[in-house]
Amino acid sequence: MDPIATARYGLMAASNRFETAATRIVSAPTDPGVDLASEFVEVIQAKHTFSANLSVIRYAQDMWDSLLAIQSR
Repeated sequence: MDPIATARYGLMAASNRFETAATRIVSAPTDPGVDLASEFVEVIQAKHTFSANLSVIRYAQDMWDSLLAIQSR
């Protein structure tokens, strides 16, 4: 299992969720079926998901760097 690949997929999914919600928010004035509250919640969730996946990548990189430092001794 590759945590960086999994986190990259999560970053792309969060980015797509954010973009979809933002597009719906922009179309809200002309589309009465758009629930602004749920779209703003979706934007916030996508932001936190993106941030969490970035943290996974940073942590995996730190672990990799630590492993390389141990091996180089």
